[in-house]
Amino acid sequence: MKIDKAVINFILMAAPILLMSSAHAHSSGEAMGWMHPLSGLDHLLAMISVGAWSSQIGGKAIWIVPSAFVCFMFAGGLIGFEHIELPWTEIGVSLSVVLLGIAISVKKILPVYLAAAATALFGIFHGYAHGYEMPLMQNKVTYTLGFLATTAMLHVVGAVGAHFLLKSGNGDKLLRLLGGISAMCGLYLVAGVV
Repeated sequence: MKIDKAVINFILMAAPILLMSSAHAHSSGEAMGWMHPLSGLDHLLAMISVGAWSSQIGGKAIWIVPSAFVCFMFAGGLIGFEHIELPWTEIGVSLSVVLLGIAISVKKILPVYLAAAATALFGIFHGYAHGYEMPLMQNKVTYTLGFLATTAMLHVVGAVGAHFLLKSGNGDKLLRLLGGISAMCGLYLVAGVV
């Protein structure tokens, strides 16, 4: 079986992110903000999936959909900092993995602004989780800039990886398969919080 160069590039690009996710993300110091999105499979899969789905939709979605996620993640983070109760946060985070995975696997091409609205809702839950879990000794500005920057980077990884996969021979099928696997991981995560 011949492996396409785009698939190899995608694997090489994704491997460091996956390895970093196994690092101890809840350490002390200023690294916590940028490490937090890498601290769990739920955050990691959702953020990469946002980028991949935006690439799959194409056009303006490549920047509008991830931007909506990041902006509303910031808003969710502010709510989390204040420890205002946001019900069903963990379920919302896990369901975002399921729904994004399904969208990729069935190649659901929504209008850009509807896709942006969906990811904005997901972003609120993810941001809330990051803000709520911020240690007391952390600087809120540094912590916030860290988790927003890492999130944007993961969106880029997903978008670029999906772009290369979609340009390769069997890349569309592989991307859809990865979306299905992500959705199954999301179902496992939902089962863990229900």
